[in-house]
Amino acid sequence: MAMTIRLYNTLTRSKDAFRPIDPDNVRMYVCGPTVYDDAHIGNARPVIVFDLLFRLLRATYGEARVTYARNITDLDDKINKRAHERGITIRQLTEETTARFHRAIDALGALRPTVEPRATDHIEEMKALCERLVAAGHAYVAEGHVLFSVPSMPDYGKLSKRPLDDMIAGARVDVAPYKRSEMDFVLWKPSREAHEPGWPSPCGIVEPGRPGWHIECSAMSWKHLGEVFDIHGGGIDLVFPHHENEVAQTTCAFGHQVMANVWMHNGFLQVEGDKMSKSLGNFVTIQELLDGWQGQAWPGEVLRLTMLKGHYRQPIDWTVKAMEESWKTLEGWYRTIGGIAPGPVPAPVLDALSDDLNTAKAIAELHALDKAGDAPGLAAALRLMGFDPARAGELAGATALDAVDTAKVETLVAARLAARKAKDFALSDRLRDELAALGIQLKDGKDKATGEPITTWEVTR
Repeated sequence: MAMTIRLYNTLTRSKDAFRPIDPDNVRMYVCGPTVYDDAHIGNARPVIVFDLLFRLLRATYGEARVTYARNITDLDDKINKRAHERGITIRQLTEETTARFHRAIDALGALRPTVEPRATDHIEEMKALCERLVAAGHAYVAEGHVLFSVPSMPDYGKLSKRPLDDMIAGARVDVAPYKRSEMDFVLWKPSREAHEPGWPSPCGIVEPGRPGWHIECSAMSWKHLGEVFDIHGGGIDLVFPHHENEVAQTTCAFGHQVMANVWMHNGFLQVEGDKMSKSLGNFVTIQELLDGWQGQAWPGEVLRLTMLKGHYRQPIDWTVKAMEESWKTLEGWYRTIGGIAPGPVPAPVLDALSDDLNTAKAIAELHALDKAGDAPGLAAALRLMGFDPARAGELAGATALDAVDTAKVETLVAARLAARKAKDFALSDRLRDELAALGIQLKDGKDKATGEPITTWEVTR
């Protein structure tokens, strides 16, 4: 498939033609989950975005010529804390959380990456990087720690392009007397608490220790993709300090100007107009959406389409209305396709995706194919974008009443009826809107025998 892919590069702040180092071995690394808890819907965004890029690269260069590495961070202080709180081993926690992550993203239609390295399987590579950096004068040992010396790298900050004062404030580093500079960051640290995992330390340190977060991704990408590779991806929140520090470690360890030629970052996600947080009650995991949220179990392909409707670099507002619209759209497309086999992917769809994953334009082209009745082209385009028309029956069946929390609906209906009787129409309207968001349509009337107000309801999805 001959076409030119253009990608926006955070490193250059420009959209450029993508030219792989080796067209026979296109290499991409994406930061994966820290497996201490279930992945939330914000975590799903990079999974879906870079799965789409993986599919596009495979369609362009050939499936066997693309290597996609997405790591599992199974070594982290949050993991240590959670396992200690639950009274289970770190391995037990990370294994069960990883299994749940896989089940959730499989439902989103995401392909498994070519390789999925775990941090704990790459301790020797992390230690080797520490040794190289100390030997090159880019790191030093202090009180059982190995620390990267930021002043040793004159162009530190070239990825995030932040002013020095902002980087100091954003690093959120601990005040430590053994640091030579407040910007220096940890490559290796001692394990001194009983519940902390530890390994023999590098650089002549006697006590056992464990790696810092940033060195993990440098080690895993080096192991599986080499000293320099094509694309590094992740969420916009990772640009600084995580990705900035990855660049510093890898380029200083190997003496190259870059770690990856192209850096790509997806935008933030908020829920119903607000930043997602447990305190606001809008924190939702992928699995909760699949199992039932706002009175409805949402199919994975509905979540996928909702995520792809906006451009990956822009912020996205996750709403029930957006998911409902995606559901109706998919049902319409699947009806058009029927049992027709996919044909070639239409050029306008490829052109849109090749323009920095312009999914909004690609989806507009899907609507045009649907309107024109081009079922083979529509089927091919959907398949490239990670949808499976064979699941059409399952998608339609998921709207059954048993997916609705009937107890919750009845409670809200009763509360609204009481508000109407009390002439609290503001509360009555708010409850009607809440029920509408659940896909519930109300019909107000009167009991024929008593003349009392009654309300009946039905599911409109």
